[in-house]
Amino acid sequence: MKTDLKSLTSLIRHDILQMTTAAGSGHPTSSLSAVELMTALWFDGHYHYDPKDPKYIFNDRIIFSKGHAAPLLYALYHAARWLEYDELLTLRKFTSRLEGHPTTELPWVDVATGSLGQGLSVGIGMALGIKLQMKRAKRSLRFGRDDMRTPHVYVLMGDSEFSEGQVYEALQLASYYKLNNLIGILDVNRLGQRGETMLGWDLKTYENRIKSFGWNTVIIENGNDLEEVQKAFHYLTANRYLLSADTPTMIIAKTKKGAGITSVENKDGWHGKPLPKDMMEIAIHELGEIDMQLRGEVQKPEQVEIRNHKTEKSNDLPATSYQLPADTMATREAYGAAIKSIANDPNVVVLDAETSNSTYAETMKEVAPERFFEMFIAEQNMVSVALGMSKIGLIPFASSFAAFLTRAYDQIRMAGLSTPNVKIVGSHAGVSIGEDGASQMALEDIAMIRVLIHSVVLYPSDPVSTVKLVQEMRSHTGLSYLRLTRAKSDTLYRTDENFPIGGSKVFTAENNETAVIIAAGITVHEALKARNILEKKGTYVAIIDAYSVKPIDSKTIRSYAKKTGHVIIVEDHSAFGGLGDAVREALDGIPVTIHHLAVRKTPRSGTPDELLAFENIDAGAIIKAVNGEKLVP
Repeated sequence: MKTDLKSLTSLIRHDILQMTTAAGSGHPTSSLSAVELMTALWFDGHYHYDPKDPKYIFNDRIIFSKGHAAPLLYALYHAARWLEYDELLTLRKFTSRLEGHPTTELPWVDVATGSLGQGLSVGIGMALGIKLQMKRAKRSLRFGRDDMRTPHVYVLMGDSEFSEGQVYEALQLASYYKLNNLIGILDVNRLGQRGETMLGWDLKTYENRIKSFGWNTVIIENGNDLEEVQKAFHYLTANRYLLSADTPTMIIAKTKKGAGITSVENKDGWHGKPLPKDMMEIAIHELGEIDMQLRGEVQKPEQVEIRNHKTEKSNDLPATSYQLPADTMATREAYGAAIKSIANDPNVVVLDAETSNSTYAETMKEVAPERFFEMFIAEQNMVSVALGMSKIGLIPFASSFAAFLTRAYDQIRMAGLSTPNVKIVGSHAGVSIGEDGASQMALEDIAMIRVLIHSVVLYPSDPVSTVKLVQEMRSHTGLSYLRLTRAKSDTLYRTDENFPIGGSKVFTAENNETAVIIAAGITVHEALKARNILEKKGTYVAIIDAYSVKPIDSKTIRSYAKKTGHVIIVEDHSAFGGLGDAVREALDGIPVTIHHLAVRKTPRSGTPDELLAFENIDAGAIIKAVNGEKLVP
C-alpha cells in the first residue's frame, strides 16, 4: 500500500515542532519550508539508499547544505524508520547524536554541515567520486553488466547561502565536469536570519544566474504544494537526460519559511527560534490528526555483487619505486615524485588549484590522468570537493600555494569535523620563496592546521623525506597537511630510511652537545650550516629535524632538552602557533633555556638568503643564539 505522503508531511512537521520545543532551541521555521521538497524526494521513489549499508557504492547521497534544517533531516529519519521518536526528543542534548547541525555521529550523515555555502562543493566531490568509482565498478560487475543506474547526489540549499562566493565556484565547476548526477534543490523561502534575502522570491533571477553557469533548471512555483513538487520530481526523473545529457540540474522552489503553521508562516523574526509550548500545541492542533505509526519507504538501490572492487583505502598496497631527478631539488618538486610513488593505489586522486606546474601535482596526469582534477583558482571549492571525494572512498591530495589555502580555512575546519580522509598540500611556504614577496609567503599555515583536533602537520626537509611522508599520508586516515618549500635543498637522507608520523630525525655530534637546535623544512639546512661552523670553533650541537610538527616527537625533544639545557627553535613561519609553540608545549615542566627564531618582521621581496637573514632564521642567527649573543631586531 502506497504511503499517504500528505499525511506524512503532517507527521514530519509534528516531529520538527516537538523536538525543537523540547530542546528549547533550533530552527523549526527553516525546516518547515522544505518539508514537501524532502518528502517527495525521499518517499516518492526518487531517492535510493540502503540505511543498513551507508557506504554502498550504489546509494544516492544527500547533503543538507542548509545545515540549520537539521530537525527536518532527523524527522525524515524518523519517518523512514531509521530513528525512534524518543530519540528525536533528545535534540541538542549533550549525550544525543542529534546535534544542532548534522554531524557524522549519525551513520547516514556523510559530512558535517552548518557553515553555509559549502554543501554544493561537497556534492561535486561526491558526484565526481561516484562517477570514478562507477567506472571501476562496472568493469568489475559479474556477467559484465554496464547498465547500472549512476547514483545521484542531492544538495538541499538555502537561499541565504546563495550570497556565498563558494556557491558560484561550485556552479561553474559542476558544469565544467558535466556532472549530470548532481541535483541541487534551492529552498527559496525569502527570509534569512535577520530579514529578507538579497533576491527575495525572485525565482527568475536565481534561474538566470544558475543557467548562466551551464546548469539545467526546474522551477517550482509553490514548493509547499506537495502535488506540484511531486510533478516536478517525476518530470525530472522522466526527462533527466532530455534536459541536457551532460549537465547538472538545480530545482528552484518558492517556499514559505515556517510553512504549514499559521503563527509563523512567512513571518520575520522567527529564525532559529522554537515555538513556546503553548504556541506549539496550537500549531500541532492546526496540523490535524497525526498518525504516529505512519512511515514512508525509501527506495533501496539495486543490490549488485561486485568482484575485486574495493572502495575503502588500500593500506596494504606498497608504494611503487620512484626516481628523484637530482640530489638537490625543492621539496615541492619531490612531491611530484611522491605522487608517482603512490599512484598505483586506484583510490588516490589529485586536485590542484591551477598551480600544478609549480606544485608538481601535474605528474599525476602523466601516470593516471583520469585521477587528476583541475580545480582552477578556487581553493575554498577545492577543499570541499576533496572532502566529498573522501566520502566516496577516495584519497584526495589537494594542493595549492600554502598562502592561498588560508582563504579556505573554514572549509578545512569543517572537513575536520567530518571524520575526513583529506590530504592538504601547501607549497611555496615561508619567506624562503624569495622575490615574489610577502603576499605569496605562507607564514600562518602550520598554526591554522595544527590547532584542528586530530590533524596531522608534516614538514619535510629534503626530497627523500617528502616522498616518504606522502606515502605516510596515504596510509594515514584523517586530515593531514604537508608543507613544502620553493627553494632547492640538498638530499639529507637515504632512500631506505623511514619517516613515521610522530617521529623525528636527529643529527648528533661526536662530542658533548651544549645545545639542541630544533628545526623543520628549510631551516634544517640552515641548522646544519651553523653546526659545521660551530664545530670548527669547538662548539657542538645536536639537531632535531622535527618533520612531524603534529604530532611532535615529544620524547626525543625532551630527552635532548634535558641533556643540553639549551634549546634553539628555528622556523620559517610566524613566531605564533607553529613549530615554536609545539616544542614549548612538549617541553612543559622542563627547566631549560629557549631561544625561538621565527618570522617576526613583515617580509619583502629579496633573495631567499637575504630574507632568512632579515628574519634572523639563517645560519648566522642560529650561531648567535647558540652562543647566547643578542640578535639585531
